[in-house]
Amino acid sequence: MASRLNPYIQFDGNAREAMEFYQSVFGGDLASNTFAEFGASSGPDDENKLMHSQLETPAGFTLMASDTPQGMPYNPGQNIAVSLSGDDEDLRGYYEKLADGGEVTMPLDKQLWGDEFGMVTDRFGINWMVNIGQGQS
Repeated sequence: MASRLNPYIQFDGNAREAMEFYQSVFGGDLASNTFAEFGASSGPDDENKLMHSQLETPAGFTLMASDTPQGMPYNPGQNIAVSLSGDDEDLRGYYEKLADGGEVTMPLDKQLWGDEFGMVTDRFGINWMVNIGQGQS
């Protein structure tokens, strides 16, 4: 699998509605999972919120989104990140370089879904998410 770079938008409880709207605009296949489905709910208010949603369009666009879980701040205007994903070892190097002079907000580590995932805010204030697939063991 080649590495991919795409936008990842954070919503305040209406990610499902937004992603269904984007699907009506761009077409394509939409896959969504709730916090409860991943066993990652922080409480009853999170159970039906989306932990991850991904739209793959016929034009080759990929758009990802999630809801903000309770206990985490939602900051309109700062609710978008860039996602790097794939099973390429280069992703680990990108993560480390982006962290240089920036801030690691989530260490790159194995997650509930089986992949390695981490988040960093680079020295310019841009939020990055890196997901290294299971093929990279």
